[in-house]
Amino acid sequence: MDEAKGVVKHVVLTKFKEGVSESEIEQVIKGFANLVNLIDPMHKYIIPNSQFMQWTNTENIRIKYMGFTHIFQSTFKSTEDVVEYAAHPAHVDFANLFLPCVDKFLAFDYKPTTVRVCI
Repeated sequence: MDEAKGVVKHVVLTKFKEGVSESEIEQVIKGFANLVNLIDPMHKYIIPNSQFMQWTNTENIRIKYMGFTHIFQSTFKSTEDVVEYAAHPAHVDFANLFLPCVDKFLAFDYKPTTVRVCI
């Protein structure tokens, strides 16, 4: 198995509060997407803006049953970049927009690992 050289994925599973409008959710998504323009260490982002029923793999179905509706994912070049991102004033401002709209969230970081299968 080969651990990605320095690359760190930052994932936030989110359940928005009842009563949060689609336009408010869209504002949060746009705010997240804009962070890549404001915070240098953000390498790229992916937002599957979905109700998990659109996904077919079992992991997403399990997440759906836990109540999460959206995933926010960022890629960083190093753990140090994640720390810099978390402390950045633009991220703090985003959190002030994000947190009042959220019923619950689960955030975690990981380094992807490649497994080579020999058949």
